[in-house]
Amino acid sequence: MLQLQIKSDSPDIEIVQNLVRTAIESEIKSLQRSLAKTNKFLMEFEAKYQVSSEFFFTHWTAEDLEGGDEEYVSWVGEIKIKEKLTNSLQKLEAIEYVTQQLPS
Repeated sequence: MLQLQIKSDSPDIEIVQNLVRTAIESEIKSLQRSLAKTNKFLMEFEAKYQVSSEFFFTHWTAEDLEGGDEEYVSWVGEIKIKEKLTNSLQKLEAIEYVTQQLPS
């Protein structure tokens, strides 16, 4: 679990918390759109070669692909992008918001 703690001596703490939450939710939506796009690219490679990305990544080389190095780099790149996006999404979605009103 990840806690995001917002402390303030201002009565506007709720506004600040909502701004932070909205910004993070916006980033989550952006990451989800990017992940959907990456998954589409991966599915196209998998359909073309009839293998999963996991199998490709561990067993194939550029010589196994029609597009050679360029296609290999693209497929591996999409796999790496998916890993990064998934990791970022998991972290942001796990945030627990905690606010604390400090005495003025």
